[in-house]
Amino acid sequence: MTQGAGQGPAVRTDTERDFRLPVVEPASHTVSAGAAAVVPGNSAGLVADAPVYGEYPAYYDASRAPVPAQHGYGHAAPYGGADEPGRPMGHAPEESDPEGYTPTQRDLPVIGRGALGALGGPGDTVQIQYVPQETPGEGPGPLYVVGDVHGYIDELVSELQFQGLIDADRNWSAGNARLWFLGDFTDRGPDGIGVIDLVMRLSAEAAAAGGYCKALMGNHELLLIGAKRFGDTPVVSGAGTATFQAAWLLNGGQRTDMDRLQDVHLQWMSRLDAAVLVDDHLLLHSDTTAYLDYGDSVEDVNDTIHELLNRNDADITWDLFRKFTKRFAFRDEGTGPQAVRELIGTYGGSRVVHGHSPIPYLLGEVGTEDGDNSHGPDAVVGPHVYAEGLAIAMDGGVTMAGKLLVVQLPLND
Repeated sequence: MTQGAGQGPAVRTDTERDFRLPVVEPASHTVSAGAAAVVPGNSAGLVADAPVYGEYPAYYDASRAPVPAQHGYGHAAPYGGADEPGRPMGHAPEESDPEGYTPTQRDLPVIGRGALGALGGPGDTVQIQYVPQETPGEGPGPLYVVGDVHGYIDELVSELQFQGLIDADRNWSAGNARLWFLGDFTDRGPDGIGVIDLVMRLSAEAAAAGGYCKALMGNHELLLIGAKRFGDTPVVSGAGTATFQAAWLLNGGQRTDMDRLQDVHLQWMSRLDAAVLVDDHLLLHSDTTAYLDYGDSVEDVNDTIHELLNRNDADITWDLFRKFTKRFAFRDEGTGPQAVRELIGTYGGSRVVHGHSPIPYLLGEVGTEDGDNSHGPDAVVGPHVYAEGLAIAMDGGVTMAGKLLVVQLPLND
């Protein structure tokens, strides 16, 4: 099977739906490892005129993509200033890019790599080490949530430090605080494995201090697991035959991440829960009601998804991935609030907190015909509360020069 293959240009069509799922016509013969049909010039192995599902509308104009002067809640942006402008989408790799890092093309401009810092360069894996504190905090501390990171480790470190959760050496410094990541650690950005290593280490350090650092499973975790386990093995999709390898490449999979991916990362990702109820907040990765297909309680959902992943079946894993790429279930003014009520009525809580769908697209006013970009990525300064106040969106759009959000709950809104 082919894993971590070279990346070619993404094949795009006018179809704009939930996610970019490669589709090729079923082969009339068994496809062996590494023998997927490839269109010339297309290393993802796709039929040139095959439909793909666009994850985000291709609205973004990189020529109008200044790096924000302020980041998050008014503090300086960690990823460039006036003398370090954000690089436009589709740029050629620069000498400063890590070897094998391919910036995502077209609708997902890259912010700027920055230094990999204390986590080491590609090929290094952070060991989980900690020294228990003498006086761990008593009782539950404040609750924080983190939106989609997608490999942008410098932006993550900056936000965690701003919130006082880690110190200058990237060690846990928040005592008994509680921290939840909403999933999607890899793909598109330069150091997804570095992000996972950091979260794994902070989990141990936070536990020693009387708090915790935990994470949910996102659709990109399912995608990376599938790409590693099944590679070019054909799977049955709703419109033909596809492969995890092609889907991973289409959606920003980075060769450096695949090269550094180890069994410990796969085991950690495969054991992540899909949903959790904490402090009356139902935390999910995706803004979809697909969770209802897997159980009538949070525990049932998590147990079912873990059991399905443990079957190590390509088609079953693909079905999980496909369902959790769905989005926008809460956005419609008519049906959105009811969809949220169905989830919290089944699983508990008073609000859903999710990532997955970038806030600019939930606002639905990006790239309007009159050129008003007032709701573009650079306008996101915090979470988006919507669906009659029942849903909180946490993906600030870091992959499109937006914000990586780290926020304390409950919100004062």
